[in-house]
Amino acid sequence: MDQEEGLTSVDNIVTQFNTYEDFLDSQITTVDLYYLEDESLARQLVELGYRGTGEVVKREDFEARKAAIEIASLAERTQKKTLTSAGKDLQDNFLKALALREEDNRSGKSVIFIRDKNVHGQEVSGYIDYAHRLKTEDFEVYFSGKKRFLPRSTDLSFYNWDSQIAVWNSSPNYQVISDNPEGLLFKYKRDRKILNVDPKPPEDYQNVQRSGHLVTEVNFELVFNFTSFHLVN
Repeated sequence: MDQEEGLTSVDNIVTQFNTYEDFLDSQITTVDLYYLEDESLARQLVELGYRGTGEVVKREDFEARKAAIEIASLAERTQKKTLTSAGKDLQDNFLKALALREEDNRSGKSVIFIRDKNVHGQEVSGYIDYAHRLKTEDFEVYFSGKKRFLPRSTDLSFYNWDSQIAVWNSSPNYQVISDNPEGLLFKYKRDRKILNVDPKPPEDYQNVQRSGHLVTEVNFELVFNFTSFHLVN
């Protein structure tokens, strides 16, 4: 297990249990209590890794992550967020679509697909972790119309249709699963749900909500194909 997966695993445990003792108790079986006859001793053995039905998590790791998550949650609730798109008179349908999703994606789960032409006239496409781009870029230049929002080679996926260069990268929110025979999958790192972006996923696949837009210029040349994918809780 790498460090990132370890942190994700601890986060899942921390959000599931209110206290470290609750976590320890979840690892103790009725058989353990029958033979040990001491709940305190059973907890100590789980904490040391000698007993238990799951992963070993140190008390200091649990409490540190618990405190960090609570601080982040408090900051998110109390901090007044100013949306970059607020107050903008957006005429472009694509920018309207981005603005519509901005607030949710300040802490959301959306992946968007864009197929467009870059400044060199090359057709490019890619799947984008919108929440991550919002956190790492100044979207003022996009919503003000000074710059076009395009896929990058650092996004979840990027494909240049002219040079046929294809790359994919995991983000802080999503792990890219590239070895799926039916196409790319994205696993949301917090709850490990799978985002299937296949236009025709299995009928029993209900984790994803889709919405899409196709916009053309006056000369009817394809400008972009925009699709939004959102994980359902």
